[in-house]
Amino acid sequence: MSEKSEKIEDILTKLNIGLPNPAAPVASYSPFTLSNNLLFISGQGPFSNGKLITGKVGVDLTIEEGQNAARLCGEMILAQAKVACGDLNKINKCIKLGGFVNCDDKFTDQAMVIEGASRLMIDIFGQNGWHSRFAVGANSLPLGMAVEIDAIFEINN
Repeated sequence: MSEKSEKIEDILTKLNIGLPNPAAPVASYSPFTLSNNLLFISGQGPFSNGKLITGKVGVDLTIEEGQNAARLCGEMILAQAKVACGDLNKINKCIKLGGFVNCDDKFTDQAMVIEGASRLMIDIFGQNGWHSRFAVGANSLPLGMAVEIDAIFEINN
């Protein structure tokens, strides 16, 4: 967290972030899995006002719009984490983000797009928001979504 004494909900309020309703899985998988002190969040898509953001970054969306989509994925990840943990303050550290960007084969700024989710984790968790990450391009993502991101967190049991 930014400061250990500061609650995540307070940080979200300061950043003017209202977490979305967690999205239901679109197939046969769980939106999250807890194993010992690790929380694995399945790939989450970007929703704005309940609508999925679709299209190819670099074709239909700008890099900035892609970054915003990645940030929205991060917000959905946190919404799933809240359901999984019951309290976001149980999250000790963001361990890893995995990002997929819907783009054509000439697009090479995937890392800059996924930066939207990375910055969100750092803004919320401070030093404990720094994480390992991958950012790759895909010629298609489920439901045509622009970005999909999964996460691993260390939690306090």
